[in-house]
Amino acid sequence: MIITLMIVVFVLGYMAIALEHSIKVDKAASALIIGGLSWALFAFTGINHHELTHEIQHHIVDIAEILFFLLGAMTIVELIDAHEGFSIITDKITTKKKVFLMWILCTITFFFSAALDNLTTAIVMAALLPKLIKDKEDLWMFAGIVILSANAGGAWSPIGDVTTIMLWIGGQVTASNIITSVFIPSLVCALVPLIYLSFRLKGSVTRPEETELKEHHIDPTTPFERNLIFYLGVAGLLFVPIFKTITHLPPYVGMLLSLGILWLVTEIIHRSKNHEQKSQLSVIAVLKKIDTPTIFFFLGILLAVAALQSAGQLDIVAKYLQRTFNGDIYIINIIIGLLSSIVDNVPLVAGAMGMYDIGPVADGVLAFPQDHTFWEFLAYCAGTGGSVLIIGSAAGVAVMGILKIDFIWYLKNISLLALMGYIAGAATYILMQ
Repeated sequence: MIITLMIVVFVLGYMAIALEHSIKVDKAASALIIGGLSWALFAFTGINHHELTHEIQHHIVDIAEILFFLLGAMTIVELIDAHEGFSIITDKITTKKKVFLMWILCTITFFFSAALDNLTTAIVMAALLPKLIKDKEDLWMFAGIVILSANAGGAWSPIGDVTTIMLWIGGQVTASNIITSVFIPSLVCALVPLIYLSFRLKGSVTRPEETELKEHHIDPTTPFERNLIFYLGVAGLLFVPIFKTITHLPPYVGMLLSLGILWLVTEIIHRSKNHEQKSQLSVIAVLKKIDTPTIFFFLGILLAVAALQSAGQLDIVAKYLQRTFNGDIYIINIIIGLLSSIVDNVPLVAGAMGMYDIGPVADGVLAFPQDHTFWEFLAYCAGTGGSVLIIGSAAGVAVMGILKIDFIWYLKNISLLALMGYIAGAATYILMQ
């Protein structure tokens, strides 16, 4: 009875997350409620106090690693943005031709989302697009393709997507292997919609009238400061996988080290400025801009999935998938990817990590070693499958909120392109195997 109630709470919570814009309740609130309620209900399943404490402590360590990593990465990116570092890229884009502009923006997005992460890159590109495109229909079309490129770019990098971060931190994949195995399928996933649109898009975009942002007058940064923080920040993010490979420490340690160095550098270069100028460019000011609800959303959803995992529900799902599809890892992963367009890919990957643990086969549930085909293909499918619907990925939700993109418009104009890319990339990976 209690286990059934846990599932009901989880499903209702999911509905609240999916219908966030309709019910006007932030998904972080729904996630925290189902996270807390799931563990509260699990406590009444007859489990003794010692086992209960052990279970939640075991999960909270894994969850904390992901959250500290995200917090560090988001702070570094916000610090670059505060110093107008991204203008180094935007100032160089001069073309108005739709096809050329689309290829330039998507190439930048694809590789930036691998180096930074797809959510952050999508936010930066959503802020950039209105400066380059005036017409709403063109703006939404470009934004839709940016979402596809951001998710495809994030899938092949260990730090490009929350789901790949989870698999990397969890030890299911190694940084070098995920890059070499998933890069080509991800590239195909991004290229197929681009090539199709290259024959459809005609003419030039209308540029908006140039207006200088007010904060640039109040809070000027020198070219030296912009370049220093941009290149140091990107180098700090790229340093994380190298640090993990050399030291074998969890990635969040490298991320926090990079943040610490960047923090020190900003304190030094701004030490002679007055309080008002310095306060706008410091890490302390930037921390106020961090998307804290996103952190709480991940905390709540990961807690909820952990409770279901401890209650044994994920093992039941794993056995069902195995029986239904005879353990075909390709079909199972393609289904997980498509499901991630309806519900968030974070709990789906967390569920798969719980269902198919690393190690020997036990109780009829497959367990896969590190860098197994299952984990590689899961990284691709979960990372790119969410593009099929705009609410299926963090990048999509962010761009939807910033540019006020209509759900039905995206469904009509972008979903089929996303599906084409997803299937083409999946077929590429399977052929490569």
